[in-house]
Amino acid sequence: MSKREEQKKRKEAKEQAAKGRDQTRKLMMKVAMYVVAPVLILLTLYTLLSQGPTYSTVEIADNDHVRGTAATPVSIVVYADFQCPACATEHATMTRIWPDLRNKAHLVFRHFPITAAHPNSWTASLYAEAAGNQGRFWEMHDYLFATQAIWSGLSNVENEFDSYALELNLDLDRLHADIDSDEVVQKVRNDQRGGNSSGVLSTPAVFVNGRLLRQPTADRITEVVNEEYAESEPSDS
Repeated sequence: MSKREEQKKRKEAKEQAAKGRDQTRKLMMKVAMYVVAPVLILLTLYTLLSQGPTYSTVEIADNDHVRGTAATPVSIVVYADFQCPACATEHATMTRIWPDLRNKAHLVFRHFPITAAHPNSWTASLYAEAAGNQGRFWEMHDYLFATQAIWSGLSNVENEFDSYALELNLDLDRLHADIDSDEVVQKVRNDQRGGNSSGVLSTPAVFVNGRLLRQPTADRITEVVNEEYAESEPSDS
């Protein structure tokens, strides 16, 4: 075979290889268009549809936990992390002043576990939420804050939380099933998403009729609740 024939043969081989690559590329594009793209679209739709609604700090969801009478004119919405020490302080403050506020306001609790700082907070939220399915959310809520110093440092909190559930006369089998349910997990996630949308950057975040209180002390909470309540009262004129 002459040199020219060898060059021609190599050229034909390169052209054939290029043609094969082009055909492969076109095939992959068709696969992406007719197979991958629809799958991605379906995954995106599934993700969007599987996320429940979020609510602002002036709304009450059907699955929100409300202490007091929702018909009262002042709404206090608290985003909190059960393992957060400042949240335990806020809880103690709210418990102390609540008797003076309950005829004017209602209290809504929403989950905002910050797991990077508080690794047990997610599990605590699930236990509280699952307890709510047995009508004992606020009892578990109060129990978790009251015992925070006991369980915060534990590497495995489930047994400790189970003991609280037994003291509250909860059905453990049902509690564990609810903890693993999409309903409970989505409630906690949706609370977090709602908090992010409302500008929550840290916990506790206390909103009174939509107003974020930078320093939710007892005096400040009481002051703002009284202001909002006075504004809701009909004028004499």
